[in-house]
Amino acid sequence: MSCDISAGRTLPCKDSVGGLKNVYFANYGAISVSESADDSIAATEFTGDAFYKYELKGTSSLTQNIQSSRENGTTAFEQVLELTLPKLSATDNQAVKLLAFGRPHIVVEDYNGNFFLVGQEHGADVTGGTIVTGASMGDLSGYTLTFTAMERKPANSIDGDFLSEATIS
Repeated sequence: MSCDISAGRTLPCKDSVGGLKNVYFANYGAISVSESADDSIAATEFTGDAFYKYELKGTSSLTQNIQSSRENGTTAFEQVLELTLPKLSATDNQAVKLLAFGRPHIVVEDYNGNFFLVGQEHGADVTGGTIVTGASMGDLSGYTLTFTAMERKPANSIDGDFLSEATIS
């Protein structure tokens, strides 16, 4: 693998927006991908039962932190997904418990129509969160969850066509 820079970048148009629209959870091991020479995903195969869609609005975000060590000769990408899910319920309590016990693969959809695969190789772990009732009437009554994945590469962009191939619950 060459480590030499091979392309520049022009200043893009100002037609992008922030925010996450949906996340799709799949049980660990339910996704098999093959990558092309440029590290993009060439094919995606779903071997599990389904994706579980969570609609989002507001304060959810995906941040990818580059962790590089010159001394050790290593680079890793920490993928941090922070979700805010309003409204408490017994059903959601059970789902949050299972998400915390497992290490799902997560497809993140943003408001620009991009899809990113978080935890492609190792899955993502719940590393923090809250189940909160709020103190005032205008406060959040719901869940905040932080998922963290440590991967060799940034979260790959995948084609939204995966939705037509997978069972979405």
